[in-house]
Amino acid sequence: MKTALRRKFLFVFVASSLFFSKAFSQETQLVAPELFSEDEVQPNYHYEYIPDFTYDQVRERVEKMDTEMSFELNDRIFSFIQYFTVRNRDYTKMILARKDLFFPLFESTLEEHEMPDDIKYLAIIESGLDPQIRSRVGAMGLWQFMPATGRMYGMNVNWDVDDRMDPEQSTEAAAKYLKSLYRMFGDWELALAAYNCGPGNVRKAIRRSGGKKKFWEIYNYLPRETRGYVPQFQAMMYILHHLDEHNLHLEDPTYRFATEKIRFERALSFEKLSELTNLCISDLEKLNPSVKRRKIPETNKSMALNIPKGKADFINENLAWITDSLGNAPLPLTASNKLILRNESDIEKEIQRNTITYRVQSGDNLGKIAQNHRVTVSQLKEWNSLSSNLIRVGQRLTIHAPIGSSSNRSIAQVQTNSSGQKTYIVQPGDSLWIISRRFEGLTVEQLKRLNNLNSTQIKPGQRLIIG
Repeated sequence: MKTALRRKFLFVFVASSLFFSKAFSQETQLVAPELFSEDEVQPNYHYEYIPDFTYDQVRERVEKMDTEMSFELNDRIFSFIQYFTVRNRDYTKMILARKDLFFPLFESTLEEHEMPDDIKYLAIIESGLDPQIRSRVGAMGLWQFMPATGRMYGMNVNWDVDDRMDPEQSTEAAAKYLKSLYRMFGDWELALAAYNCGPGNVRKAIRRSGGKKKFWEIYNYLPRETRGYVPQFQAMMYILHHLDEHNLHLEDPTYRFATEKIRFERALSFEKLSELTNLCISDLEKLNPSVKRRKIPETNKSMALNIPKGKADFINENLAWITDSLGNAPLPLTASNKLILRNESDIEKEIQRNTITYRVQSGDNLGKIAQNHRVTVSQLKEWNSLSSNLIRVGQRLTIHAPIGSSSNRSIAQVQTNSSGQKTYIVQPGDSLWIISRRFEGLTVEQLKRLNNLNSTQIKPGQRLIIG
C-alpha cells in the first residue's frame, strides 16, 4: 500500500515539475523583448471615436456661441444634434467635404446684404450643398427655388439654362428673399420658417396662436415639415461651430476652382468651345451647373461662363477668333479629311520643309500669330524658348508651320473672275475672322456685307467675295 502511494506521489511530482518547467519556459519566451516590435504592442482601434456629450454641455457651448441668430437649446434641437453627430455622421462629413466650395460665396453675399453670417448653414438643410439637386415638388439648386420664385428674382428657367442651379445667382436671390422675409416678420427664426413654408403659413400660425410672434410660441401651429426645418438649421449651426468637440474632421476638403467670367456673346456648345480652347468639358460642366445640355442657346447668348483661371488669359487674348469660330460645326470625318498616321521621319521632313522665321509686327500677340500659322501658343513658346507670352515688335520667331498653313495656302485658294472680282474658297477650320486676318484691310463686317451674310457661319467649299 505504501509503495503504491509512493509511486502515485512520485508520478504527480514529476508531472507537476514538467508542467511548471514548460510553463516557465513559455513565460520566458513570452516576455522575451526581441520577439515583439514596438508597432505590434500599440493599441489598434478599428472604430471612429465619437465623444460623449450631455445636454448641459451642449447648452453651455450654445450660450457661448458668437452669433446674431436666435438660439435657445431645447429637446427638439438636441435630438437633431445627436442625429447629425452620432447616428448620421456620414451626412455631416459629406457637408464638410462640400462647404469650402460654397461658403466663401455665401459669406461675401451675406456680408454685402448686412445679414447674419450663420444664415449660410441654411443651404445645408435646403440642398446638402448640391447645386443641381431637385426636390419632389420641382424646387432646384442650393437654395431650392421654385420656377416662379426664381423668375421673380430674375433667374432664367428654360429648356437649356436654369439659373436656379447657378451658385452666384441663386445665393444673391436667396439673400434678397430672406431679407424681405425678415423685414416682414422682424425675427430671423420666423423668416427661416417662412422661407420653408411661405409667409402665408407663418401668418396663419401667428393668428392661430393668438398673435404670438416667436417661432417656438407658434411652433405647434406650423406645418409639420417646418417644425423640423428650423431646429435642423440650428442643430447644424451648432455642429459646425463645434466640430472639434465632436471629432468631426475632414482630411481632404474640396476647394472651388479659381475662375474668371467670360462672355462670348453668342450661342455655343461646350464641345465646340473645348475643341477651340482645349478646356475639359467636365470642368465646364462643374463650373457652370446652370447649363443643362452642354450648350448656351441664342436666347441666353449674353450669359457669362465660368472659365478656369489658368485658361482665361489665353481665351481673352484670342476672344475674337474663338468667338467667330464657335459657330463652325466640327469638321466631319470623311475620306478626304480623315487623320492619316505617319511615321516620325515623315513628320520631321515636313517640319524641316515648313520652318519659317516670322518678324513680330505692331499689334501682334502669340495667340494671333499662332492662329495665322495653324500652330499653338505652347508650340511657339517651346520653339523660341519663351517663358511668358510677352513679345516685342521686331522680334524674330521660328515657326514650324504645317504644309498648307502659310500665306501661300491662302493665295492658292483665291480666284479672280473676268470682272476683276476676287473670291476665296473656304477651307476646313476657317472662320470669317481667320479669313479676314489673311487679307490686309479686310474685316469680318466687310466679308458679311460683300457676301450678304446674316451670320458668321460658313462651310468648307463655300466661295466668298473678298474684294
